Order: sequence, then structure tokens, then C-alpha cells
Amino acid sequence: MGLFQAIEPEEAPLERRPLADRMRPRNLDEFVGQEELLGPGQPLRIQIERDELGSMLFWGPPGCGKTTLARIIAKRTKSDFVPFSAVLSGIKEIKETMAKAESAHRYGRRTIVFVDEVHRFNRAQQDAFLPHVEAGNILLVGSTTENPSFEINAPLLSRMKVYVLRPLTAEQITGLLRSALADTVRGIGNERVEASPAILERIAVLANGDARAGYNTLEALVLGTPPDAAGKRILSEARLQDVLQNKLLPYDKAGEEHFNLISALHKSVRNSDPDAALYWLARMLESGEDPLYLARRMVRMASEDIGLADPGALAQTIAAKEAFEFLGPPEGHLALAQAAVYLSLAPKSNALYTGYGNVQEDLRRTIAEPVPLHLRNAVTGLMRNIGYGKGYQYAHDAEEKVTDMPCLPESLAGRTYYKPTDQGLESRLRLRLEDIRRIQKKSPQDHER
Repeated sequence: MGLFQAIEPEEAPLERRPLADRMRPRNLDEFVGQEELLGPGQPLRIQIERDELGSMLFWGPPGCGKTTLARIIAKRTKSDFVPFSAVLSGIKEIKETMAKAESAHRYGRRTIVFVDEVHRFNRAQQDAFLPHVEAGNILLVGSTTENPSFEINAPLLSRMKVYVLRPLTAEQITGLLRSALADTVRGIGNERVEASPAILERIAVLANGDARAGYNTLEALVLGTPPDAAGKRILSEARLQDVLQNKLLPYDKAGEEHFNLISALHKSVRNSDPDAALYWLARMLESGEDPLYLARRMVRMASEDIGLADPGALAQTIAAKEAFEFLGPPEGHLALAQAAVYLSLAPKSNALYTGYGNVQEDLRRTIAEPVPLHLRNAVTGLMRNIGYGKGYQYAHDAEEKVTDMPCLPESLAGRTYYKPTDQGLESRLRLRLEDIRRIQKKSPQDHER
């Protein structure tokens, strides 16, 4: 017996445990999903079966099996299993556990330290594991729903193999629910439940790839459905709506999913796909995103991806923002949807975005030259005497309202930043710009004519 109790999957009485915990897979053969990692012949499965494991990090959404897989590994490799919660544990608990694990290691016992939500540990807490991982005192297994590239310290991350776990499919969750209904020992097979395929499929869709959520919904629905005269619990769509009225969309306004979704919306608009733009916009709104954040982002799209190809795009987005502020949700959501569709269908040009970026680059790599004297206003006699305004050409006095007067600093003379495309209004602006440059190239004699 080691310093830690080996994992016992059924320590508490079954009847006191939630359905999701009772139905937790006990071995790799019962594990559903992640076939690309755990299917026969796959690398991770081979390492588990051969007991040739190093510290690892499971990155995936809730309910995809991260904790369950860690427990299966501990049981399969006959390791002591120490669960840690990054929410509840601190440096003191880490040091105490590491000391015990080091002692156990001397006696030939391996300790798997499982850190749930490891991204919630701060830098100092994460660093506390480093020497023990390097010395082999522990096999560290972490789980996270956040991108480890951003949330895990580089030194610790470099010592762990990252495995990406995927959300379960609706079909896989439906299969798990059927198993729970049929299982008379760990499941609810003794409850005489009647559930149509449509009900189970609906629960699976509501679960959004989260097996735990699927089990919880099924259990709540069964417990919330009274037996009929024959003692049967007949699950219905109406009762399901009472139990869980709204589909819970996975979303974290401060996490990676936020940036993934706004990226999808922006790129759908840029690719002129109004259907995708509507979908991603609605998904963010229904997940609780701040509508004004979306309005601001679409204002940016109007200038970045459309610009002068359709100047009305900017007006549309500003109007949508004001309409939402006037109406509020949910009616104001339609104004944002209108703007998203308009942006998607508008002609596209990044000429302004590219031009401004080129200006920024020149500002970084060149000195900030003084404004040429001929572009300065001579508001005092002294300023006139030293040349302010000398050589300025008033465009309205020219026949074609254009002169050949240079307006850029001397080191940037002739630099072209704005290059209009042939899309939308910019096709006309391009012709106008070509005409302006033709006029500017005329000789002084041509100007006099």
C-alpha cells in the first residue's frame, strides 16, 4: 500500500452518485470517442497498454473524457492517483503532495497527479510542479479547456505531451444515453423509462458534445417525469422543454472560443457568405455576447474589408449600432443581422487597410520629416519671411482643380499608398485617380493651355 490510496472507481454507494458519474467508463474498451488517440493501434493507447507514459496534458471541451481518461490510466498502470483542483488548491497543498509523492517514489510507487483546470494555476503554482516532473517523482496529467499555448507556462508545457480531445458527436452521446437507459446496475434501467429516438437525439444535440451534460439532462428528465398508471415514465418533448428550456451554447466571452467565433464571423463576411455570417452572428448573440461588441467589430469590417468599394457599408454599420441602442434586445438583433448581410454582399476592397498599413510601416522606418514649407500656413509676418506658404498652389485656381504640387515629405515623394481596386465604387475612383495623375504629369506649358 502506498502513501496514497489507489483509485477506486466505486467508493460511494451507486444510488448516491449522479448518473454521469455512475456511467463513467471504467476501462479503455468502455471509453467512447477520441478514436484517433485511443483506437486500437493508436499511439496513446499503445503507450497506456505498455505503461510507457510521460507527463501529459489533455486539452478539450467539457465532458469529452479528460478526467475519466486520467483515472483509467491510473488504474491501468496501477499508479496512485491524486486529484488536484486548480480552483481549490494552492502552493501549500502542492508542496505537501509533492513531498509525499517523492517519498512514495523512493519505495517504487508511481504517483499520477491529476490537475483539473490546470490553466487556473498561476505561474508560481505551475512552476512548483517542474522539479518533480523532471525528477520523475510524479507523472503529471493536466486537463484544460483553454488553449495551453496561452495559459500554461512554457517550461512546464515543454515537459508535457499535449493531446487534443474532441467533443463527442451527437450520435455518440445518443449511444451513451441508450446504454444508461438499458443498464440496470449503474444506469436507470430499473426505472421503466420509455424514450423515443427523437427525444434521445434531441438531448444529444442539446448536450453540444458534452457527455456529462447529456447524462445530466436525461437524469433530470427521468426524475421530472412522474410514472403513469402502469408505472412507466414516458419522456416527452414538452417535459424536456420544462427541464431545460434553452440550449446552452459553449462560450466564454474572455476565452479562446470568443476569438474563434468572431474570427469565423469576420472571415465569413470577408468571403461574401451571408448565410455563414448570419449563423456566426446569431451564435454569438444567443451565447450572450455583448451586441455592441459585435456592432463595433462590423464597423471595423466596413472599413477594413469594403472601404470605398461601398462607402454605404460604414453608414449601415453605424445605423445598425444606433438601431440596437434604440431598440435593445431581442428586436435590435435584427439590425445587426441586417448589417452583417449587407457587409457580406457588398463589393470587397482592402485598399484602405493595406494603404494605411503601408503608411504605418513608413512611419516606423523613416524619420518624421518637417512639414514642407509650402504646405504651412503663414499666419504671422515672421512666418512669411522665412518661407511659410511659399510655392503653395491653390487647386481651385487651376482649370482642372488639380496641380502638380508635391504634398508628401521629400523622402517619400512619389510614394503610392492608396491603390483602388476594380470592385464597386472603387472602379470609378480608380479611373478618377488615374485622371488626377495624368493631369499632374502635364508640363507647365500644358497647364497654361
